[in-house]
This record gives sequence, C-alpha cells and structure tokens, in this order.
Amino acid sequence: MGSREPFLSAIFFFFFLLLFCLGCKCIASELHLHTTQTAVLKVDASLQHARQIPDTLFGIFFEEINHAGAGGIWAELVSNRGFEAGGPHTPSNIDPWSIIGDDSSIFVATDRTSCFSRNTVALRMEVLCDNCPAGGVGIYNPGFWGMNIEDGKTYNLVMYVKSPETVELTVSLTSSDGSQNLASSTIPVSGASNWTKLEQKLVAKGTNRTSRLQITTTKKGVVWFDQVSLMSADTYKGHGFRTELISMMLDLKPRFLRFPGGCFVEGEWLRNAFRWRESIGPWEERPGHFGDVWHYWTDDGLGYYEFLQLSEDLGAAPIWVFNNGISHNDEVDTAAIAPFVKDVLDSLEFARGSADSTWGSVRAAMGHPEPFPVKYVAIGNEDCGKKFYRGNYLKFYNAIREAYPDIQMISNCDASSRPLDHPADLYDFHVYTDSKTLFSMKSAFDRSSRNGPKAFVSEYAVWRSDAGRGSLLASLAEAAFLTGLEKNSDVVQMASYAPLFVNNNDQTWNPDAIVFNSWQQYGTPSYWMQTLFRESSGAMFHPITITSSYSGSLAASAITWQDSENSFLRVKIINFGSDPVSLTISATGLQARVNALGSTATVITSSNVMDENSFSNPNKVVPVKSQLSNAAEQMQVTLAPHSFSSFDLALAQSKLVAEM
Repeated sequence: MGSREPFLSAIFFFFFLLLFCLGCKCIASELHLHTTQTAVLKVDASLQHARQIPDTLFGIFFEEINHAGAGGIWAELVSNRGFEAGGPHTPSNIDPWSIIGDDSSIFVATDRTSCFSRNTVALRMEVLCDNCPAGGVGIYNPGFWGMNIEDGKTYNLVMYVKSPETVELTVSLTSSDGSQNLASSTIPVSGASNWTKLEQKLVAKGTNRTSRLQITTTKKGVVWFDQVSLMSADTYKGHGFRTELISMMLDLKPRFLRFPGGCFVEGEWLRNAFRWRESIGPWEERPGHFGDVWHYWTDDGLGYYEFLQLSEDLGAAPIWVFNNGISHNDEVDTAAIAPFVKDVLDSLEFARGSADSTWGSVRAAMGHPEPFPVKYVAIGNEDCGKKFYRGNYLKFYNAIREAYPDIQMISNCDASSRPLDHPADLYDFHVYTDSKTLFSMKSAFDRSSRNGPKAFVSEYAVWRSDAGRGSLLASLAEAAFLTGLEKNSDVVQMASYAPLFVNNNDQTWNPDAIVFNSWQQYGTPSYWMQTLFRESSGAMFHPITITSSYSGSLAASAITWQDSENSFLRVKIINFGSDPVSLTISATGLQARVNALGSTATVITSSNVMDENSFSNPNKVVPVKSQLSNAAEQMQVTLAPHSFSSFDLALAQSKLVAEM
C-alpha cells in the first residue's frame, strides 16, 4: 500500500483555495464592487405616437394629520384658543394653557359663560393675591411646542375679556420660561358685565423659536377670557397660511388639492367627523372638534372656506372629500341618509352658489363673493367595504348629478381590475407598501380597462422599514410608480402623495413629504422626487423601450413640455439597482433638433440608499442640476446606483408643444 500524505495535502490545499475564494467574494461585497451594466433607452417622439397627459395628473393631498394644519400651515400660534379642547363639560382641561403664579395667588377654571353660542366654554381667572409679584400673575400659552417669534415682525393679538371691575392686563411674548421679554403691552379693561373684544399689535424685539404668550395682572379680582388668538401679520396673501410652508406646496405646481382627508373626514366615530358647517363663519364662533383618528383637538380655524381659498391661492382645482354617513366604527343606514345628502348639497352651494343664494351669501360675507370652482367631489374615504356605502353613495351621486351635472364624482371602490357595480366618473386607488412592491407596480394599470371611470391615485407612498423617515429608497420606488402613471395617463387622471406634512413634534404617520417645526422645514427625498414630475401635467407623453439584461431594475418615461420660452424632451429614468448603468438614450421622431445649450441633467442620489434629510442636513438628498454638454438625439450617460435622473433636452423650436 502507498503513503496517504500526498492525498491529504491535496485535500488541505483544495479547502484553502475554497476559503480564500469565499473570502475574496466577501471582501468584494464589503467593498461594494459593482459591475457597470449597459442599457439602451429608445424614445419615439413622433407626433403619431404622442399622447397628451391630463392637465390634472399630479397634485397634492392635504389631511389634518401630524398637526399639518393646526400648528402647521395654519398660522394660528395659540393652541386651544377658545378653551374648548376639553369638550363642552366644565370644569374642563385647558391644556396647554398654564398659570403664572401658584395656588395661593391665582385660581383658574372653565365655566360656560362665553358670549358665543356655539362654543360656550370660557376661562375664569381669579387673582387671589393682595400684593402680587412685580411681574404679576396670570396665564400663558406655549402654542404648538413653542411659538416662533422673530425680531421686527408684528403679531396680531385678539381676545375677548370680561371683568366686573377695571383691571390692567399685560400681554407679553416671552421665552418659554418667561425670562426673555420679546414684546409687551398693557391693555386697560373697563369693568363691565359684557364681553369686550380687545385687539393689540405686538412688535417683537428679539427672536425666540420656543416662545409663549402670557397674560398677567397685579390686581386682585376676577377676569374671564375667551377666544385668544395670536397670528403673525405676515401670512401668505393675508389669508392666514404660513408662508414658507405654502411656498413648498407651490414649488410642486399642484394641479389639484384634495382635502380635508383622509380618515380625518370619517372619524373613529361620526360624532367626531369633520363638519363643514361648523368650520365656516367668524373664527370666534367656530366650536372646533376633536379629531379622534389622529388624537388631537383642532379649533377649525382651517375650515372648509380656508381650504377653498388655499386651492385658489395654489392655482389648484379643489377636490372636496365629504363624509357619506360612515365612520370607522358607525354608519348611517341608507334609509336615514337624506340629512347628510342635504348637508353636502348645501356645502356645494356655499362653494358654487351666487352671492345672493342662501349659502353663497355666507361665503360672500366671509370675503369671497365670487364662487369657488368645485368640480370634483369624493363620496367618502376608504369606505367601499362598509355595509351602507353603496346605498349611501347612490343617494349622494343622484342628488349631486341632478343639482350639478358637471361635477365629477369619485367612488371609494377600486376599478383597476374589475368594473364598478355603480356609476362614477373616477375611482379612488390607495397604495402603501414596501419599495420593491411599489417599484413593480409601475405596470399596475397596464391591463386596466380603457373604458369606464378614470383612476384617481389619491394616496400612494412607500412606508414602514423601507421608508425610514423619508429615505432615498422610498423616493426611487415612488418615482418608478409615477412613470407608470404617466404611461397609463389615458386611464389615470390624478395622483397625489400622502401624507403631505408632518410636524416633527407629532409624527402620527411616517413617512411624509414635508417635515417642519415652529420655524424650520425641509423636504424628504419623496418631496424632491415629485418636483421632477411637476411639468408632466398637460405635457405630451412619448412611448419608450428599454433594452438591457438589467432592465428589471430600471424604470423610465419620456415627455415633451414647454416653459414660457422653450420646449424640452424630458427623459426620466430610475436606477433601482445597486450597479451603475452606462445608458444610451436615442430619440427619434423629434420635430426639432436638440440644442446642447440649455439642456440639463438633474439627479437625485446618495451614497446610501437609506439616506434621509433632516433639520441638521436638509439637503443631503436633493436634486442636483448640471449642464448636459453632450445633449443630442443620441447620447451616452451614466446612471449612478440607486438614482433618479431627469434629462431635459432643449429643442430648437420654441413652440413645439403648443403646435402638437
């Protein structure tokens, strides 16, 4: 028999090579060594195969969620300004109001002595001290996690006061602990049994991002307060909206505004659903309500009228989502739905009626004699599976069709894969899912019927673990999904991301497009992704083909659009994979030559696919624009891994799109 040592040596050498190779593979993976993929994207830009995208395709959806309105775009600085947040019963919780002083010097409680019949709760303040501290005792309100008071700006204070004896009140804007005085004024109150409306302008001499409003006195006695409001004099168009947040909405160039929800419209219980009648008229007389889905009180200063005004300010078509007698937990039987139908018809008269109509005159008295052009309504929100939805829906549908034949009605039931069993002009489609699923849904409407109602994708987003607090990964999948909506815009008429806003102090839903606090704001990658689609509404869509072994990780679309001076062929392409791509873009059928001068490339990417923006680094993942020097009918570009690229090729003729 021969020796075994050479055989064993061979085995050990084999295992050594195997481990070495595996180690090299791991090291390569750790170093993120990627292969450059190749792909060819062909655009057929001929007039023969072009199709116009609906003017309404991309808009925005606003819901009162995450303190998006109260403490958000609505510029009221006082939280619980009418002391109603504890409900109509007294004594009541007055949070976040607190006292200045102690139990020996001041006592406060709510009672039902208000001069307003729809919100009867007021605050009674009894000053107990004979020799009060020099700064006085009283009450203060920190607003929504601190008031942003800025040097040199004017703030308008309005409050209702009653005192049986003459008293001097000092109103001040101070730091959160009261140590820094930013503005102050003394207001005399004549002793009387009637309520008095007091108004005062406060000009800040300093900046503090977490300020409070305080009302103090040094005189013993009793004072009642109600409807205490503080707003900056600098709101968007003077309409009460926070300018910097409205600016971010305007930058999306929305073609429609869907409001006011969402689940906010339904309520957990019908008693807490949004009621348009209670949200109009003088702000002091609005009772407000508890939004029990998202668990906070709103005084409804941002009401039905203000939403209509916001739509007009944005240049966006209003889409009024109304309650159809259904909440998350209770429903109105169709046999008893008539009062709800009448209520909605009244809401439409408020918006569209002449200034001498019953409800149109109320709108006119609020400062808008001309009607608002409401042409879309959604009959409920996510209620299709509820017991009485179809019966209730038909009652609303028939009544609205008779009164307003031009209004387009939106069903909650999905018709993307099967026909509806009831009439509708559009149907609602909502999707919240992981990034891979949404990326694959770029073809979701490819096989939808081209007959019947159009789709309104009114809520879409990547969420949960893929989303972080607004990740690059989420935005890439969403962008791919939107290219599919462009391709299928013959059956998809509208689309909007959700939710739009989140106050950083109350993130009930995650993620969101715009994050803010009392004085800062930034867009998530999902927000910035949408800015690259803002020219798509009304543009011309062109078919594309992608040839590549890597095409499963790519999504793209092509449009021609026009600004005030020039026309462009825009090619958008998402690289959802981890490899770079050497891409050849080839356009045929163009009606004008490509001009490198004025052609640009805009890219959204980052070093880590889960990167997010933040207050400390708001521009970590944002579009980066550069000149496209090699722009031509055929050109070579490189797509970074995990990127969204938009190439705008300037076309020599300035009226190409108009001529189409």
